[in-house]
Amino acid sequence: MDISEYLPVWSRLTEKEQDVLRKNASLHRVSAGEAIGGGAGKCTGLFVVTEGQIRAYLISESGKEFTLFRLLNRDLCLFSASCMMNSFQSDIMVKAERDSSFWLIPAEVYRTLMEESVVISNFTNEILANRMSEIIWLMEQHMWTSFDCRLAAFLLEESALEASDRLSVTHEEIAGHLGTAREVVTRMLKHFRSEGYVALSRGFVEIKDRKGLQAAYL
Repeated sequence: MDISEYLPVWSRLTEKEQDVLRKNASLHRVSAGEAIGGGAGKCTGLFVVTEGQIRAYLISESGKEFTLFRLLNRDLCLFSASCMMNSFQSDIMVKAERDSSFWLIPAEVYRTLMEESVVISNFTNEILANRMSEIIWLMEQHMWTSFDCRLAAFLLEESALEASDRLSVTHEEIAGHLGTAREVVTRMLKHFRSEGYVALSRGFVEIKDRKGLQAAYL
């Protein structure tokens, strides 16, 4: 496994830039639930996921969480290295949802490459712009879309990620993803159950009527 396999602009870099990345990038493995980086004042570096699933989220002063996006194979995370971008501060937390591995490029190394390479600078700005667009879209959904529709969309997305209709997720975890209270999630899931869309058991939600759920809420 080589870092060159995970950077789409690799062929456009100079030999010197490629050498710097190869010498400084390190492969890391983390267990599910392990914090990777993020938060104000922390600057872990840029990382590229090679396996697993990683969650980026915000956490309020009261402890309420809100998922911004997930990172899967070959996705890059810039928010864990926000200190290398001028006038950009991030309180975004990053944690592994499954056993995962990733290439980590130290922030100071990547910042130097950004300053010296137009290719890397443009690539970084493109990633940041795309990710910010996703976050803005998510915030719009949070503000303008009813909770039942957001919950239905989450369950269907989670089903796609797990490749199963039986989802290993608690009401508390769903609340953390959607930025609401556990009681709200429980109440809506019970409504979904009464309509025959899902079945509920301790630590699991099972989708029983996928087409009905999609037709009613999406």
